[in-house]
Amino acid sequence: VYKRQGRDRAEHAGSDPRRCASVVARLSSSLMRVVVIGGAGFIGSHLVDRLLAEGHEVDVIDDLSTGSLGALADARASGGSLKIHHLDATSADADTLIGMRSPEVVYHLALVPRGRHTAPEYATGFAAALTTLEACRRHRVSKVVVTLPASAMYGQPSVSSLPAKEGELEPRGVRGVVSRAIVDLLTTYREQHAIEFTALAMATVYGPRQRPEGGVVAAVEHAAATGTAATIEGDGRQTRDLVFVDDAVDALVKAGERGSGLLVNVGTGEQTSLRDLWAMVSDGRVVMAQVSAPPRPDDLVRFAVSPVRARIHLQWSPWTEVATGLARLREGA
Repeated sequence: VYKRQGRDRAEHAGSDPRRCASVVARLSSSLMRVVVIGGAGFIGSHLVDRLLAEGHEVDVIDDLSTGSLGALADARASGGSLKIHHLDATSADADTLIGMRSPEVVYHLALVPRGRHTAPEYATGFAAALTTLEACRRHRVSKVVVTLPASAMYGQPSVSSLPAKEGELEPRGVRGVVSRAIVDLLTTYREQHAIEFTALAMATVYGPRQRPEGGVVAAVEHAAATGTAATIEGDGRQTRDLVFVDDAVDALVKAGERGSGLLVNVGTGEQTSLRDLWAMVSDGRVVMAQVSAPPRPDDLVRFAVSPVRARIHLQWSPWTEVATGLARLREGA
């Protein structure tokens, strides 16, 4: 899919040699050096695939605490300009690498850990943001793109306020407070050091390569594939905004050149209940019924984010229907 996009843009120019040459020149001039921190993770590995397919030079920094080299197998076999560095992003070696590579864009996809963590672990995420911004300041990196959990940034929105908009931040728990603080930190570095940023508030991203513990869709799909029971907390009526990984990666790529100085939602604006998700995933397969567990005290009841700002500032809109995305996940595409 990714490799076709460059060819399609050139072919769209038609048979006029001068127009074709102009398109090729624009494509070549837009190639960049990019550092992806967390590039061996679920979303990161898909982003690396896309960047390489477009011809960019990519350096991955990952400590492999949650990511894996296996996720980068396709990227390593693609023949693109890829270097993988097994490093802690807060280390002096990572700082030196950013200085040596002089990237135009740094993506940081590993700032706020998913799920329940201790306060020191969340504090490490904020420290990583500060360390990365300092490295970018010293080495004159012009753009930083980060991902943050939308579900932690909008509190418990009422049904009437959904889908949530970027101006309605109400951090939920320590995870949400840290996410908001990272946005404030990015804003400070933009104002004081002219480092542009785009912060993407990601809805529930799903797709191939996601570990069962990595998200609700992956957990339910794993249960269906293995014939085990899926545990759904609460009554299953709670809703999530499900966005396919290819759509999310497209937003990330566009954020490398657009949306500077903004927090931008990446989601569909549509709600899918966990009950409906289970029904779609188990369709056509003999699987065990889901097991209900008591809801967590702070669990979101209903949630979706508005993609309007992304449409305006990133020229991005989601295109993969949930049923289509689940079919592709099942196929491993």
